[in-house]
Amino acid sequence: MTVKWVYTFGDGKAEGESSMRNLLGGKGANLAEMANLGLPVPPGFTITTEVCTYFYENGDTYPQGLKEDVAQALAYVGRLTGRTFGDASNPLLVSVRSGARASMPGMMDTVLNLGLNDATVEAMAKESGDERFAWDSYRRFVTMYSSVVLGVDHHLFEEALEDYKERRDLHLDTDLSAADWRHLVGVYKGIVDKELGRPFPQDAQEQLWGAIGAVFGSWMTPRAIKYRELNAIPSQWGTAVNVQAMVFGNMGDTSATGVAFTRNPSTGEKALYGEFLINAQGEDVVAGIRTPQDITEAARIASGSDKPSMEAAMHEVYAEFLRICGALEAHYRDMQDMEFTVEKGKLWMLQTRSGKRTAKAALKIAVDLVSEGVIGEEEAITRVEPAALDQLLHPMIDPKAPRDVIASGLPASPGAACGAIVFSSEAAEAAKKAGRKVVLVRVETSPEDIHGMHAAEGILTTRGGMTSHAAVVARGMGKPCVSGAGSIRVDYKAGTMSVGGRTLREGDVITVDGGSGQVLVGEVAMLQPELSGDFAALMIWADRIRRMRVRANAETPLDAQTARKFGAEGIGLCRTEHMFFDAVRIVAVREMILADDEAGRRAALAKLLPMQRDDFTRLFTIMSGLPVTIRLLDPPLHEFLPHSEEEIAEVAHSLGVSSEKLRRRAAELHEFNPMLGFRGVRLAVAYPEIAEMQARAIFEAALAAARETGAPVSPEVMIPLVMAQPEFDLVKARIDAVAGAVMAEAGATIEYQIGTMIELPRAALRAGEIARTAEFFSFGTNDLTQTTLGISRDDAASFLGTYVQKGLLEHDPFVTIDQEGVGELVALAAERGRATRPDIKLGICGEHGGDPASIAFCERLQLDYVSCSPYRVPIARLAAAQAALAKAARSLA
Repeated sequence: MTVKWVYTFGDGKAEGESSMRNLLGGKGANLAEMANLGLPVPPGFTITTEVCTYFYENGDTYPQGLKEDVAQALAYVGRLTGRTFGDASNPLLVSVRSGARASMPGMMDTVLNLGLNDATVEAMAKESGDERFAWDSYRRFVTMYSSVVLGVDHHLFEEALEDYKERRDLHLDTDLSAADWRHLVGVYKGIVDKELGRPFPQDAQEQLWGAIGAVFGSWMTPRAIKYRELNAIPSQWGTAVNVQAMVFGNMGDTSATGVAFTRNPSTGEKALYGEFLINAQGEDVVAGIRTPQDITEAARIASGSDKPSMEAAMHEVYAEFLRICGALEAHYRDMQDMEFTVEKGKLWMLQTRSGKRTAKAALKIAVDLVSEGVIGEEEAITRVEPAALDQLLHPMIDPKAPRDVIASGLPASPGAACGAIVFSSEAAEAAKKAGRKVVLVRVETSPEDIHGMHAAEGILTTRGGMTSHAAVVARGMGKPCVSGAGSIRVDYKAGTMSVGGRTLREGDVITVDGGSGQVLVGEVAMLQPELSGDFAALMIWADRIRRMRVRANAETPLDAQTARKFGAEGIGLCRTEHMFFDAVRIVAVREMILADDEAGRRAALAKLLPMQRDDFTRLFTIMSGLPVTIRLLDPPLHEFLPHSEEEIAEVAHSLGVSSEKLRRRAAELHEFNPMLGFRGVRLAVAYPEIAEMQARAIFEAALAAARETGAPVSPEVMIPLVMAQPEFDLVKARIDAVAGAVMAEAGATIEYQIGTMIELPRAALRAGEIARTAEFFSFGTNDLTQTTLGISRDDAASFLGTYVQKGLLEHDPFVTIDQEGVGELVALAAERGRATRPDIKLGICGEHGGDPASIAFCERLQLDYVSCSPYRVPIARLAAAQAALAKAARSLA
């Protein structure tokens, strides 16, 4: 069977369609679809993603027959355009672009105007009657091809251009004449010759295959790898290559190029949103080289621009574009992100795709599409990425806070962030690792800044529009961004940013407001977000669909209140040790640790009892009858003791003991591997009085909260780090005895459960036995991951990233559960636990409880609930609904 490597499109038909995105990539599939819809698409062809896979599996070589297929496709495009590729008098010029199945804006390479050389530029000048246009196009091609394909530093060309303009007192690129561009092309070719020791290629076929190889090669550039890592895009997907006949937006005042969305990608408003430039090519819009113009007149008025909108300057073309926008959104049933070019009054569509959007916009668009009858509630649930909700759950600037505004730009990505100024991505990444919050300040960002943008709290650029690289990437990351703050002058060498006579240096703190576009000096007060409207509607739909309950990990009243606000249905993990680090309480804890006998320990614990009881009473009261799982003391005791000599002396003095006694006790408790040491259930076995105090506090608090709220409290007491039924039973007996005593003293009954955290492989294997007496299992997947993989979470950062990059691990196992290893133990424990106790309650309370992929795994195992941090509760609610829908779809397939 002959493999088809190349698919053509154009003239109202195509060999592909939108459903073939895995093979043709998103761009190629949508170009084919637009052609099939009869929309004006420049003819071209797509080299499939399978060629990319072959390329990397076979030493950067191409499959047999590809060159012949490409030649036939070029001839097809030539027939449609009436031109011949490589012909000196009637040349076909093409663009060469990437196109993976998942959108990766700005991450891979593009080459425009390919086919130009010293001969064809003259033919272009003659045919167009515009010598300046021809030489401007040629210099663009030399710059782009040399940088992308030949590896010549782009800044060398920029420096040559700026030097030339300065010497001739020229300010804008548009001030340069045909003779200027002709001269600069010669300068540029000289740079190539000097840097590479060989001339700029003149042969069109050599240019084409160089560009194809560069696009495939860009799939494995550091910036593309980083983007895929951040967005969970598998490297084996590969990219397609799209070769398309050139259309030119830089042929005078009747030509233009632009980028537009059918709805606002920041707010979701149903209004055409975008920018265009007259007499320009696409790179000019996204690169921030010139300030773009608004597409609609309403947007121009709102922005206060004095430059004409597309609606006013090109009314007939605008009307046609508006019609196509409506047709594309209706066809794809989603907001579209489009690129277009106008050549001498003729509109051409270069791309459409489902547009990237903020979480706020995603919510509004999904809810609006339901209201408009375009999609149903279940589909709307699948339209919002759960992790993207994180964007809505962060502080915004308090409207009442004083604002020291030093500059304003475009509100490119909503939200607000403050941090110390850094001027490089490397500095941002270093600061992140050191635990410092920073704002990345750049003249303009490029794909190489991806790691710095990820590390920064927010981004500020002095150039670029709403569809610039900084804006698009920041929105995708959920990072606040202000772009195009043109009044700011950045001096990288001096490490300063200056505006209006004021100068700020690297390390000074600023705040960026991505909702208003303001840049403020200092740290500004923030407000917590309020979730209502579209968010509430989507959550109601999600809650109807999902099967699993969602709880929160919480141990403070603020945590519990936040969890309730975000829709938590209980507490799945209350870490009691976090309550002991208070300045007053830790004194009693240390007294307990230093006690010479049980009586001394019980005396110290008696001081802690009312504090713990009050803690639990407040939690139970806030949760008002919802389930609360309280984990008994888990960490090793040495964590509560001082370590430095200065601290030892201070604590010894406050406790009235000798420094030597404190030092000796710390040495006795020291462990070489405390994660596997004297902790969890082992503490309760050795010092049962600790578990007894905590159990009494729990049960007395349950009765107190029930009296206060009128809602019965049913606490769930969790024994950590159990490895076998006998040790569980030993501690459970103590807890049951305390419960009986409390109920007898109060003359009341308490419904309660005692269970365990499954966080050791042996516990998972013996789950059937443990379930004889344990009434619930909560999978502590943080520690279960450590004990199963033999990896310390605290020490893994130095190598886990390398493992993921090399494909040895699909994900960081502490972010997304290792389904083949840890997941199999969870599945086995669930199966064996249910075999013994069919009604056993099963949940997960590690960090994986807020990870959408891990939540989908929990749904497949039919766990009863997931528990996560309060701010991830909405993410878990939506992810649980999506998991339920996916499971239902699989059962029907």
